Amino acid sequence: MNEADIRDRLRNVTDPDLGDDLVSLGLVNDITVDGETVHISLALGAPYSPAETAIANDVRGALADTGLEIDLSAAVDSGIDAEEQVLPNVENIIAVASGKGGVGKSTVAVNLAAGLSQMGARVGLFDADVYGPNVPRMVAAEERPKATKDEQLVPVEKFGMKLMSMDFLVGEDDPVIWRGPMVHKVLTQLWEDVEWGALDYMVIDLPPGTGDTQLTMLQSVPVTGAVIVTTPQDVAVDDARKGLEMFGKHDTPVLGIVENMASFQCPDCGSEHHIFGEDGGREFADESDMPFLGSIPLDPRVREGGDDGEPTVLDDESETGAALREFAAEAADMQGIVHRRGLSVERSTPDHDHEHDHDHDHDHAH
Repeated sequence: MNEADIRDRLRNVTDPDLGDDLVSLGLVNDITVDGETVHISLALGAPYSPAETAIANDVRGALADTGLEIDLSAAVDSGIDAEEQVLPNVENIIAVASGKGGVGKSTVAVNLAAGLSQMGARVGLFDADVYGPNVPRMVAAEERPKATKDEQLVPVEKFGMKLMSMDFLVGEDDPVIWRGPMVHKVLTQLWEDVEWGALDYMVIDLPPGTGDTQLTMLQSVPVTGAVIVTTPQDVAVDDARKGLEMFGKHDTPVLGIVENMASFQCPDCGSEHHIFGEDGGREFADESDMPFLGSIPLDPRVREGGDDGEPTVLDDESETGAALREFAAEAADMQGIVHRRGLSVERSTPDHDHEHDHDHDHDHAH
């Protein structure tokens, strides 16, 4: 089989979210046949996401009867010169944001990062809350980062995640006075002077609100997607709307809305209580034409898990853990859709009409 034969086979593999075949969408970067091996590079950008894993499996299936060994790789060209990139070895930067405090945003960020790591991805978690950094306590990270000879910081590792936080640098016993424009200087140091290595995802826990710190982040780091955390309450949903507007102004793709503290399962009576109202997050997502990434129950074990360090997403026995795993998978899938849609708009063949893409439930990520 030659390259053209392989390409024809790949016309039978559909991207279920974009609703067309990989070749027509321009998602095949390169095909090389080398003896008994075919090397295929696909434009997939969300490693270990269930949707992209399924696409890769479909590609293998389409070529299964050829007798060839299939060597698949994935690459998305960011369009940014490597020398200009702040974090050239980080494939995806997902910001977790909320319009106000008290919605469990840090809990969501920790569980998203741990969930992506559990899928097999290389993950960094950057606690960018300058005023109230609490991620290290939530994962019981008592170590401090070490410095290399050339004054780079080596992140602490917990649950397969590389962790960096303001809390490490401004401890209770060892306050640090930053010179210059404080917030900007601190934040840029925390990603430029850190040995992150190669990462599939960096999750950034932004401070709550829509002020200068958040704008500094969005201006300085190429965020590939944002997750907005809300609770079912109207007031929290109103604040989430401000977060949505902030990302819109910066052309940052919003992956979707996640509703935290959605319902409480009473451990004694077994019944479910909607303490903060019901379905506010889902309705907000529908109103905003944004994907709904999931509902996370109000669960005392999340706080307890947070305090003793084990993120609940890693608990196979709990319903809340299952809800968090579903959310992490959904967020990864949405990040993949953002990449693939962007590329397909640039590359797709003109004889295909992609208008029907919008029939797909997942097709809201933008």
